[in-house]
Amino acid sequence: MAADDDDRPRAKITHELGQDLSLLSVDDIEARIAALTAEIERLKTDAAKKRASRDAASAFFKT
Repeated sequence: MAADDDDRPRAKITHELGQDLSLLSVDDIEARIAALTAEIERLKTDAAKKRASRDAASAFFKT
């Protein structure tokens, strides 16, 4: 089973926190900013959904 995991293609890392940016062009940096901004929005949306679900469950069990 573990061998199957090794055969799957790995996701390409587009940005690593703390990475040296000196070799990147302005276009590359702007593309990374756009990708990271989209990821932040995705995380905020998911956090809001989970918070609403938690709050609904909490309200249900308090009554």
